[in-house]
Amino acid sequence: MRPPSPETPEARRRHPGAHPHAEGLRGLIGPGSKPFEVLRRVAIGVYSDGFIHAGNFAYLTLLTVFPFFIVMAAITQLIGQPDENLKAIQSMLVALPPGVAQLIQSAAQEMLQARTGPLLWFGAIVGLWTVSSFIETIRDILRRAYGTGYGRPFWHYRIAGIAITFVSVLLILFALAARLAVTAMEEVVFRYIPAAQTVLSVELGRMSTSVAVFLGLFVIFWTLAPPEYRGRAFPKWPGALVTTLWWTGALALLPPALSLFGGYALTYGSLAGVIVALLFFWIVGFGLVIGAHLNAALANPAIKDPQLNAL
Repeated sequence: MRPPSPETPEARRRHPGAHPHAEGLRGLIGPGSKPFEVLRRVAIGVYSDGFIHAGNFAYLTLLTVFPFFIVMAAITQLIGQPDENLKAIQSMLVALPPGVAQLIQSAAQEMLQARTGPLLWFGAIVGLWTVSSFIETIRDILRRAYGTGYGRPFWHYRIAGIAITFVSVLLILFALAARLAVTAMEEVVFRYIPAAQTVLSVELGRMSTSVAVFLGLFVIFWTLAPPEYRGRAFPKWPGALVTTLWWTGALALLPPALSLFGGYALTYGSLAGVIVALLFFWIVGFGLVIGAHLNAALANPAIKDPQLNAL
């Protein structure tokens, strides 16, 4: 793996005068201006980490998604709502391209039907460890973006990852309940304004998915960021917004793009669906790295130490 980017906040803290401000018009739009410096930092950081982390993210996402569903099934059974599991899975798959969602949903249903009783709980225990490994991968992306190391023992982070997994499942169930409430309100509106059904049903669906993705990414960027970079002085919403737009673009453009290349099934046969899923997750992982490095590029170490004169 490449060494961390030389433009991380911690690297800029150690070398505050490496890139001084430009004066005049160049200070607004040219090299040395703040927008130029931020873009340069993001480009260098993504070049250093993007391709490796995107591949690792894609592999671990496909490896983790089914254990996460098993954990969610165990939790819904524990709280006495086992029927909500498949509904929650369907609500999550809305954020995926149709082909990827169909592949995962059919496999998830077969897997959950086969896991009952002690087998379900054993799978949930293994799933917690697998999902926490995925969370640690995202934490490593953020730490490399900020240029920090690990300051706690390994098991501290594992316990935190397991706790995040439980909270994630509960938030998904809460979001499902909220979505059902919105659907009920939509039916009332459509009853009195039938013409609004065609427009609102599509637009509200897209908007709710984008908002859910943005909020989830914001929580991830804030929760897993190094502790010294979680304060209000270090914004998290720019990276979450850019990653959401990147995700939405991939969701809209990947199906028509793949339709132009009809050789996937001929090349990969029955594995074509898995290859497309890996491709989508790779694109999302690359967008996540961009968002992480954007937040890191905007993190000004001078805010923590007024004696530094870095950007």
